Amino acid sequence: MTFNGRTLLVTQSVAILTVAKDFDFFYFVQQWPGSYCDSRRGCCYPKTGKPAEDFSIHGLWPNYVDGSYPSNCDSSNPFDDSKVSNLESVLQEDWPTLACPSGDGLKFWRHEWEKHGTCAESIFDERGYFEAALSLKKKANLLHALENAGIRPADGKFHTMGQIKDAITKAVGYEPFIECNVDSSGYHQLYQVYQCVDASASNFIKCPVYPHGRPCGTEVEFPSFSSASSRDEL
Repeated sequence: MTFNGRTLLVTQSVAILTVAKDFDFFYFVQQWPGSYCDSRRGCCYPKTGKPAEDFSIHGLWPNYVDGSYPSNCDSSNPFDDSKVSNLESVLQEDWPTLACPSGDGLKFWRHEWEKHGTCAESIFDERGYFEAALSLKKKANLLHALENAGIRPADGKFHTMGQIKDAITKAVGYEPFIECNVDSSGYHQLYQVYQCVDASASNFIKCPVYPHGRPCGTEVEFPSFSSASSRDEL
């Protein structure tokens, strides 16, 4: 009986370790292309052409509630573009690369899957990772949320951080974290929006902890992307 009890205890311990969570929640991060390009480093439009004037996906990142995060969790499962081949047109629209030199997006998507996606293999495979992010982008609809509050892309027009956060909170239900960058004139501009998502990558939640992104000033520009130029055009 003693042996059986110990066996049961060991079995239960193994089971507990097996189902232990790999992470606690996700950051879903979108970036504003107008701010990405309107900086000292500039941008290069993807080979498919200039993206639409809309927020684009940066990534879906597993995180822990203590502020740390896992990364590069499975080197045996590298990015395989054939698994997302019939998603490529949507990814090029909603998850475009703006890095230089111009690319087709594969390098960007590979980085995001291998660094972040492999740490969430407990809930989805490679294709599921990208599908989850695309679904969250539609659900958030950030540009629509801001425009409904009268906040539209425009050069030289500034908004308070409160106005921007309130607009997104009203639409989504939870306050985002806003990261800013600085344009060539030294003005703070809306760069990235972090939203917290539950561990199933299905629903937005209140952020357990906010990231340590670049801070914003009291007033922030939401620059136009339709008038922006890439380094290739300069």
